[in-house]
Amino acid sequence: MNTMLRHLLCGYVLTTAVPGFAQENPAEVSPDRARANFARPIVLEDDDVRAFSDAPAGFTTARPDIPHGVLESFSYESEVTGTVRHANVYLPPDYTADRKYPVLYLLHGIGGDETEWIRFASPSVMLDNLIADEKAPPMIIVMPNGRALADDRAEGNPFTPEKVEGFARFERDLLDYLIPAIEAKYSTATDREHRALAGLSMGGGQTFNFGLGHLDTFAWIGAFSSAPNTKPPAVLVPDPAAARQQLKLLYISCGNQDGLINFSQDVHRYLRDHDVPHIWNVDDHGHDPVTWSSNLYHFAQRIFR
Repeated sequence: MNTMLRHLLCGYVLTTAVPGFAQENPAEVSPDRARANFARPIVLEDDDVRAFSDAPAGFTTARPDIPHGVLESFSYESEVTGTVRHANVYLPPDYTADRKYPVLYLLHGIGGDETEWIRFASPSVMLDNLIADEKAPPMIIVMPNGRALADDRAEGNPFTPEKVEGFARFERDLLDYLIPAIEAKYSTATDREHRALAGLSMGGGQTFNFGLGHLDTFAWIGAFSSAPNTKPPAVLVPDPAAARQQLKLLYISCGNQDGLINFSQDVHRYLRDHDVPHIWNVDDHGHDPVTWSSNLYHFAQRIFR
């Protein structure tokens, strides 16, 4: 099964394997039934529209005439998995220990790993270009493996309950081990207003769950094409008044050709009805890298401001 198919099938299995969504027997999950999840009718309301155009041509093309950052591998020990885990880290041009940088933690989908965003969207090139054009502040980007298992390889059947549960276990790995390790090695600002969390598909659901569940840690949240691991809106935001006070930005996006759009719609409508400010961008794409890279482009320009 190729990487793209894993993404296209991510939705159905999550409803069967993540606590709070055990609607059917995990043994009954199959690629055919996962495909059926994406084939559900898509019902759009009047406000399910674009907030932004697609990112411009060339936004991930390297430009030789501007300063470039560094993309490097990073390792850290985790008691959640009992292993040394790996991430990729982007350091902006002219990174120096003489200043403190904000950090964006960027999460992948069910079929990916710490290399997925690099392959789909070239975040290092994107940020080099945005920083050079003064459209985004210099920032560090951390791209971890969001599958908190001893064997966290993106191989084999991604729909087993154990593998899906690994994504839920990543909450403690992120908060208790990855973030402290990043802040120990790199020159980072360590307050909530200088941390952002964003992700695609499974990572979008993680972003909703972990970001809104820990507003004391993250002030900037971006959920792209979120999968059914997303908790119910009233669980995500039990206190709308507190969310209004703490959130610097909540950015939600999905394509109007994506069979999983109802999960993002549900969160958007709850926030709308409870007067919690957020961006809702519904573009013309499906569950694919075009929408994810374009929304990262727009999200990156609006954080840490």
